[in-house]
Amino acid sequence: MSNIALIIAGGSGARMGQDIPKQFINVYDKPVLIYTLEGFQNHPSIDAIEVVCIDGWHDALKAYAKQFDITKLQWVISGGSNCQESIRNGVYCLQGKISDDDIVVVHDGIRPLVDESVLSDVIDKGKQYGAAVSSLPYNEQIFVTDDHISTTKYIPRDTLRRVSTPQAYRFDLLVSKYREAYEKGIGVYDSQYTNTMMVDLGVTLYFAKGSEKNIKLTTKDDLEIFKTYLKREETRWLK
Repeated sequence: MSNIALIIAGGSGARMGQDIPKQFINVYDKPVLIYTLEGFQNHPSIDAIEVVCIDGWHDALKAYAKQFDITKLQWVISGGSNCQESIRNGVYCLQGKISDDDIVVVHDGIRPLVDESVLSDVIDKGKQYGAAVSSLPYNEQIFVTDDHISTTKYIPRDTLRRVSTPQAYRFDLLVSKYREAYEKGIGVYDSQYTNTMMVDLGVTLYFAKGSEKNIKLTTKDDLEIFKTYLKREETRWLK
């Protein structure tokens, strides 16, 4: 059984307001996407990496991968018109290349601080259950609006989890559900992702470990937070 990383880097990053896709913005002389790939390159359980990359940047990615020694990168393919199409393209590309019981770890290319223990846990849960998502408890109070200016109802926060990538799925489940989703038009539009699609199709997801530093780089402020994480020293006295 192998573990394959499917990294989604097909977006243009318009909200970042830069001249190049945000996954290729250099931070301390290294593209954001390479930081992400290094987390998978350095993890002993990851056997191969596939990147779904924005058109026009394939050669640049391959050059960066060579420069920064991302030797596990095996496939670079084009994305789709939205995130779900990009993930689908990546999943379909793996057909005939990996086995049904292999684990595919789906991850956003603009989440460059994936922790080794988070990745280990989601792989373990994926192997155990077939569908696993990294998650964290929700620590704020959530209220439901009545009329946009008031509320009389809240959602108990102990019933909520914040879910992000990495997510891990058995390959046969992943392929079959993407085919079903696109045949039925379920879970493949707007901001939906693999996890929401799976739930829409009746699949039970299992929670794996998450991390607060696993931030998604969407705005310039996020980039500054990322830079702070890179430069800060670990506080080693905390238990």
